[in-house]
Amino acid sequence: MDRTHVVESLSHLLADSYTLYLKSHHHHWNVTGPMFTTLHTLFETQYSELALAVDEIAERIRALGAPAPGSYTEFAALAKIEEARGIPRAEEMIEGLLADQETVAASARAVVAAAEAAGDQATADLGTRRIDVHEKNAWMLRSHLE
Repeated sequence: MDRTHVVESLSHLLADSYTLYLKSHHHHWNVTGPMFTTLHTLFETQYSELALAVDEIAERIRALGAPAPGSYTEFAALAKIEEARGIPRAEEMIEGLLADQETVAASARAVVAAAEAAGDQATADLGTRRIDVHEKNAWMLRSHLE
């Protein structure tokens, strides 16, 4: 099996997931306003799940025989998600995290496509599970904007 594209797609997923983890944690610390308690808890739930996910993704990269990226510099070069800057209003936090959840779901779809092309069912399964999580998280965030 040619693992090159699989590892590349996993590395992008790892970078996007880690950047989203940091951003969710940042917003958890800094959210204010009438939805404080709800959003503080929601952001914590989402970043806690991501903390486990990044480990699983990195370990899959290692299982495929490649080194896992793990520095801010590497993640910045690989991620489509931009790090948090400043302290946005709560609604802007929700909108940004919603877009980022959708971006990570797209990264997970790329993992599934690469894994299926390489006949790597284990990685395809990981990608499918990540799609499910990020689509659900996007729904939860979107519901706060309706």
